Amino acid sequence: MAVCLGFDFGVKKIGVAVGDTETQLANPLTTIRAIEHKPDWKSIAGLVETWKPTIVIVGISHQEDGADNEVTPRMLKFSRQLEGRFQCKVELMDETLTTFEAKQLLFDEVQVSADKLWEVQDQLAAQLILQSWLNNMKR
Repeated sequence: MAVCLGFDFGVKKIGVAVGDTETQLANPLTTIRAIEHKPDWKSIAGLVETWKPTIVIVGISHQEDGADNEVTPRMLKFSRQLEGRFQCKVELMDETLTTFEAKQLLFDEVQVSADKLWEVQDQLAAQLILQSWLNNMKR
């Protein structure tokens, strides 16, 4: 069994999910607020220490035509930093529309308030990213 952490990188917040290859299920874990538009590495280190992931999945977004958007280079940098700091395998997963999907699910289906939505949407997006990766592993 491999424990996996999934990250939905954002400039202001980073959503985190956890899952494993045995159950093939991902669960939302937490949202980490950025410090001056940089990842809170202390909080991330705590999660890595607690969960000891075998692999880390980071959501990467692109424009519709496949070109990088303005955040893509920062997502790639974050991925390289995760790999370098924690000596763990990092894989990238397309995260197109996951935050939008998370908002829709939370707002329409669960009817979460706007304030609560802001707090949890990124961890749900991370769950969607990680679950997509786990689903692709099954194939």
